[in-house]
Amino acid sequence: MSDKIEGVKKLFTSKSARVETNRGESYYNNLFERCQARLDELRAQEPVNRLDFSELLSEHGTDRRDFMKWVSATTAMLMLPPMFAPLVAEAAELMNRAPVIWLELQDCAGNSEALLRSDGPKIDEIVLDIISLEFHETLMAPSGHQAEKQLDGAMGHFNGKYLLFVEGSIPVGAGKEWCTIGASGENFLDHLTRVAEGAAAVVAVGSCATYGGIPAAAPNPTGAVGVMDVIKGKPVINIPACPANPANMVGVVLHYVLTGQVPELDSLLRPKFAFGYRIHDNCERRAHFDAGEYVESWGDEGAKNNFCLYKMGCKGPMTFNNCSIVRYNEGVNWPIGVGRGCIGCSEPDFWDKYAYERPMADAKLKAPTGGVEKSVDEFGLGLLTAAGIGIGIHAAASAIAGKKEDGGEA
Repeated sequence: MSDKIEGVKKLFTSKSARVETNRGESYYNNLFERCQARLDELRAQEPVNRLDFSELLSEHGTDRRDFMKWVSATTAMLMLPPMFAPLVAEAAELMNRAPVIWLELQDCAGNSEALLRSDGPKIDEIVLDIISLEFHETLMAPSGHQAEKQLDGAMGHFNGKYLLFVEGSIPVGAGKEWCTIGASGENFLDHLTRVAEGAAAVVAVGSCATYGGIPAAAPNPTGAVGVMDVIKGKPVINIPACPANPANMVGVVLHYVLTGQVPELDSLLRPKFAFGYRIHDNCERRAHFDAGEYVESWGDEGAKNNFCLYKMGCKGPMTFNNCSIVRYNEGVNWPIGVGRGCIGCSEPDFWDKYAYERPMADAKLKAPTGGVEKSVDEFGLGLLTAAGIGIGIHAAASAIAGKKEDGGEA
């Protein structure tokens, strides 16, 4: 029993990840010079398209003040000090030097939908508008042999320079022969392997492209896997979630334009600036968890008062993502904000492991941080006991210190 309680304590109190947010003055000065040189080099190049960033902002009614507020927020999101803000602004204006090829494989197109939301574009989406999207099978007008010709042309013209975005899982089992694309009938695996060969880096967007997602859920009839399972010897960046947040897509492309490198990644190849922290640590309902206030059933008084959703199966303690901070739909809200627990969609095998609504204590889950699930009530009792012991130790230490100051014996 004590081992289990310690396991739950470890789950809720462990550090999210080793995210280094201050690397020192010398590091940032050197990085600043490299970024300046990178942007000078890009500015000397011909833009891949003729879209003007300032004109796009004006057309969408975004003034310079709003843009600079976005720049400040994005600089902080990328874990860069304020001195980099002018460079981030310049990098956004030079996004039309970044050719992108987008492949859509075994998925629902949810990430393309997230990319194209029509509820009034915010600056993140305007920035994505200006990148040179050379190929996107779902969005472009050509089809069949014309589409394949356009893809081959883009791969040849931008060989070694384009970013390859991949949406959807790759069937490598029985489904390998079922899932084909284009007029030539090329299967998904061969299609991805061929296009990835000339890419500067491969960006897997959404849970399906990163870990296989819902297509890989049991019994996984097509043998679906993620991009990193089949693409080797090439930088791979995972932006999971269902769907991936456009702000994180912008962050990855912007970091590449700014530095010419991929951002710092965690062990699952996710950028640390977006996936370095647990949802539980930044949840707006965290105070209710600490106070032992939970929703016990849908529609109860706890639900009406926005209490913690842990007992209703929220997977915030197991999930690493910044959606509690950047949110969705122009930053208006996110799942927990509307009263729905996190389903851990940015974690591997989320559909089989996390996507259900039942108390965690009955799930017999082993959390990625090493904790063992147990009754939250027992866990709370353990915390109170630990806190009581801590208060007692502190009181005793204070009394001893007071005696010493008064010249008494300890």
